[in-house]
Amino acid sequence: MRIVDYQNIHQMLKKTVDSKSDTIAYRWFLDSEGTSESVTWAEFYDQLKQVGKSLMALDVQKGDKVIILSYTCYKWVLADMGITCSGATTVGIYQSNLAEDCKYIINHSDSVVIFAENQEQLDKILKIKDGIPNIRKVVLFNGATQNDWIISFDDFIALGKNVTEKDYQQRVQEVTPQDVATIVYTSGTTGVPKGAVITQDNVIFTAQSVEGCSDVLDGDEGFLFLPLAHIFARTLVYASMLFGITTNFARGMDTIVDDLKMARPHWFPSVPRIYEKVYSKVVSGAEAAGGAKLKIFNWARGIGDQVADCRLNKEPIPLVLGIKYTIASKLVFSKLHAALGGRIRFCISGAAPLDPTIAKFFIGANVIILEGLGMTENTSFTNVNRYDNYRVGWVGPPGPGIEQKIADDGEILFRGRNIMREYYKMPEETAKNISADGWLHTGDLGEIDSENFLRITGRKKDLIITAGGKNIAPSAIEGTIATSKYINQIMVIGDKRKFLSALVTLDPDNVAEYANANGIKFNKFEELLNNEKIVKLITGEVAEKNKNFAKFETIKKITLVPEFTVENKMMTPTFKVKKNVAMEEYQAKIDAMYPKD
Repeated sequence: MRIVDYQNIHQMLKKTVDSKSDTIAYRWFLDSEGTSESVTWAEFYDQLKQVGKSLMALDVQKGDKVIILSYTCYKWVLADMGITCSGATTVGIYQSNLAEDCKYIINHSDSVVIFAENQEQLDKILKIKDGIPNIRKVVLFNGATQNDWIISFDDFIALGKNVTEKDYQQRVQEVTPQDVATIVYTSGTTGVPKGAVITQDNVIFTAQSVEGCSDVLDGDEGFLFLPLAHIFARTLVYASMLFGITTNFARGMDTIVDDLKMARPHWFPSVPRIYEKVYSKVVSGAEAAGGAKLKIFNWARGIGDQVADCRLNKEPIPLVLGIKYTIASKLVFSKLHAALGGRIRFCISGAAPLDPTIAKFFIGANVIILEGLGMTENTSFTNVNRYDNYRVGWVGPPGPGIEQKIADDGEILFRGRNIMREYYKMPEETAKNISADGWLHTGDLGEIDSENFLRITGRKKDLIITAGGKNIAPSAIEGTIATSKYINQIMVIGDKRKFLSALVTLDPDNVAEYANANGIKFNKFEELLNNEKIVKLITGEVAEKNKNFAKFETIKKITLVPEFTVENKMMTPTFKVKKNVAMEEYQAKIDAMYPKD
């Protein structure tokens, strides 16, 4: 495909605005009854110009950094586009970040203005106010003006009323492809966050490369709940902007189920954890129903697996199997489709490996999950499975204009216009990760087949080398064991040890239900971590999953621990376990699993 060399993001957006001015661009829900508000592309463009003019009124210059501290919402996108189209740089912060983490990013990025979602986020800013001297103004998405430093969004918009259209358009025309659109701070599983500098051209190129891989149709609607502070969600917003389709926003992580039914999207992106939760809920619901309903579910699942095999092997579905599948769809799979809104054609999965069992289940239910690959440093996109050419356990071929290769040590390397310019203020880290000839070192291990499909086999840093010299990639093991409805998270341990062990957290709903059904009394859920019956239950679940692995890959011992969360600093905002933090916290428990090691 031909990549259009737009001058800047504004020019790319304007093409959509001019061609689809009356199409709904964004919709968001106000309540569980389906009450919603929306804007067309023309209205969105008018509003983002107002944001840009108000930033100009605050003397935000080209290249200045502006923070957005908020959960995913329409105003996040509006502020982002207002910032980038006027030549400034967006710096997103996860709404779950603690005050001190916010302080680091605000200061390290040299930001001058903050958009904050609400009072909860403002409280973090107030806590560190004396430590962020460069911030001129805090703008509240939701909330009233409090003083000259903290103003409402409406009062912010009013600041730009005297900035002329001519002055604004002149600013827009000054923005070049090499200007910085955003600095995205890595969530940091180890060490301090690094700011990936993403240019206007990175965004423009990546959106078009995504378009070249997609099966998005005119009139499609998407659904977004992933954090926009992460480049994965933002890249899909930019791509949807290029498509000119409607994006629906979830009200929050706790309303996704209800919001999906109201939005009725044709596709949406997610991380594997959400698909794991849906899968666990569906399976545990069938098991709880028992009797005839469970028999019907198991029969339908078996039929679905056969259909999935046909689809994966690109074989026609036999007549009799097709008839059975129609019945299975009506009795079982239609309920899953209804829960996803009823119009879903496909989903995208990224940020971590998706367990093949779960992927195959969804394919059998006619919900195609297309796994892809990306990282902050390459604008969160390099590879994705295609709607008409997909595999389980592979992340697909690269997008148009992106090169891939495997280094001598097995590491995956990428090159293309999607690769970041640098890590902000970290030249040594930049040189370490991007070669002189432009190849990005990902830290992932993988293989490429004859059709240019890529499969991830592990992480260089995560690779476990046992005392017996066996090389083990823990992610695949963790993904398989996490399919147990009783297990929430798992972290495999075993580097330089004689065998593998694991820290395991419990699924609160299913384990509590099991405890109540088996007469296990508890006042606080944490008490179950030391309950002999629960330990036996989880040990049995792990033993069952161990059947999928070679002997040296099996988990020999487990320890139950409290959930890994962002709040206890053991998980990143993108749901990745900070293994170094967890190892330090539970060192004594880990050592206890290896008494004579």
